[in-house]
Amino acid sequence: MSEDEFRAAMSRLASGVVLVTAYEAPLDPEGPCGEDVGMTATSFMSVSLDPPLVMVSLREGSRMDDLLTEQPLWAVSLLSENQRTIAGRFAMKGRVSDRLLFADIPYVRGEATGAPLISGALATLECRTEQRVTAGDHTLVIGRVLNASVPGADGGPLAYFRGRYRQLG
Repeated sequence: MSEDEFRAAMSRLASGVVLVTAYEAPLDPEGPCGEDVGMTATSFMSVSLDPPLVMVSLREGSRMDDLLTEQPLWAVSLLSENQRTIAGRFAMKGRVSDRLLFADIPYVRGEATGAPLISGALATLECRTEQRVTAGDHTLVIGRVLNASVPGADGGPLAYFRGRYRQLG
């Protein structure tokens, strides 16, 4: 089986779209402030109710994978159907700095993680890494949910199917 055949088969699996975020503290406490980091993910799932665990799959060696190797706190915003632009922005390869990507996106900072929680998301979760598992060219990061919020955003979820963002219905 070729990589293209596998990719084509898996594109038939609809998945929700989330924005994974974390705060990267400054290297020098007296230097410039830290930076927010974000990435779009479609490989995200609930793992356990007791304890509350979720999992996200990160490309090995990606900025988010490297950051979560160094620090365990991160957050997830479950994107709504009207947040397609946010998903696309953080999915770009060779993109500009994350600081510029966050510039005009409304968010609040999570109390437990300090990570950005995107305003208008269907739900937000703050997590602490419990386990990291190498799986091929990805790292599966399992996190304990520290806080969960359902802010009451309107609309349905943003979905990804056959290589495109979609709306349900």
